[in-house]
Amino acid sequence: MKAFQRMTKVHPNFASPQPILLPLTDQGSRREEAEVLTVWRKSLLFNCSGFTVYDAKGNLVFRVDNYGSGCKSEIVLMDATGKPLLSIRKKRQLSLGDHWVIYNGEDSANPLLSVKHHLSMRHKKSLADITPFFPSSSSSSFVVEGSYMQRCCFIQNNEGQNVAEIRRKEVATSSGGVNFGDDVFQLVVQPEINTCLAMGIVIALDQMTASRPYLIRSWSS
Repeated sequence: MKAFQRMTKVHPNFASPQPILLPLTDQGSRREEAEVLTVWRKSLLFNCSGFTVYDAKGNLVFRVDNYGSGCKSEIVLMDATGKPLLSIRKKRQLSLGDHWVIYNGEDSANPLLSVKHHLSMRHKKSLADITPFFPSSSSSSFVVEGSYMQRCCFIQNNEGQNVAEIRRKEVATSSGGVNFGDDVFQLVVQPEINTCLAMGIVIALDQMTASRPYLIRSWSS
């Protein structure tokens, strides 16, 4: 009950979202403006960790429900009804660093994006490199710059444009602004990247941070 009360203070509505498309961008769906999502690092289910994501109207659009806590090797991003949209899986490798792969639905035969962080990137601005598994003339690679732990980072395409932003959520009141802390933040997604995939990248960044404490530092300096 207490978790439900806290959740309703973040956003109150539970309407079913519109169907999610899974190209790399949302330009084909005629979304012309940025979409602002509220991301809550908490599952709606008891004894689960995960994410609960709302749109600007307060509708539940994405959810992640994981039993237990800590870094997982596989996470499933679902819509409001529990339908799997993306699988984010850690790739086993001998080299140092983190490598996560984003798949379409729960199909391991259909990888979409590779999200990598190498130890050699520690002294660079980049937090992660993101590349499509099957590049084409219409696909784009991305890079993440900033600090995820400080909830201040950007996803940029290969032209240097900011296509998504992670930022702290604040609400203005008569007595000043209210900061929700690290567990509630905003994801601002431009039409140049698919909203569902942007959330998948956020999940990969969150897991990288959980498994690599050095990512707490700011990469914008």
